[in-house]
Amino acid sequence: MTLQAGQFVMAWLPGLDEKPFSPSDAAPLTLTVDRVGPFTTALHRQSVGDMIWLRGPFGRGFSRCSGTLLLIGGGCGAAPLCYLAQTARQAGQEVHAALGARTAKGLFFQDRYAALGATVHLCTDDGSAGKKATTVQMAASLLRPAHIDVTAIYACGPAPMLDAVYELAQERRLPVQLSYEAYMRCGIGVCGSCALGEQLVCCDGPVFSRPPTRCVDHQCAA
Repeated sequence: MTLQAGQFVMAWLPGLDEKPFSPSDAAPLTLTVDRVGPFTTALHRQSVGDMIWLRGPFGRGFSRCSGTLLLIGGGCGAAPLCYLAQTARQAGQEVHAALGARTAKGLFFQDRYAALGATVHLCTDDGSAGKKATTVQMAASLLRPAHIDVTAIYACGPAPMLDAVYELAQERRLPVQLSYEAYMRCGIGVCGSCALGEQLVCCDGPVFSRPPTRCVDHQCAA
């Protein structure tokens, strides 16, 4: 399986459901799963040796720019960005990871980013870890003149955060790539369940260069 950072796979438990996940690593393929519902609870209950069926990878992943990268991860959005950080660091690029959550309990992967050689910036809404700020507020402070010279921004997290990151990138005239989430059934552009506006997250995304509200031609390979 050749996986591009930001692409997704469909994980299937027969008799239960199938859900999309953007892997946090490719060798071995690693899914980072937050326990939020029946399907993810079932995944958490799997034991070593149990079978999980996967298909993919699907979708458009991140296109890695040269230079210094700023990765903005909100909550579980830290997971797929970690694989991007790994590929960028292997290419010798400087990486800054702005990781945020509501509370300290929602932060994770900071040690993994640090082990890759990325500079980690933490924030929480309640100030229980790192800076008391939202991820977008912290990213804005990092982009102030004479702080870090960023060439591109990458973000993954809740849609309102991604929309705000896009506005920030527009203000600073920086290229940006945003990874959106959506409910999916097929993952290949057939069912239409992942439509955001006139676009399909499974085929036109999940990585977009702007919030997915414009109509584009869908070119999906089943």
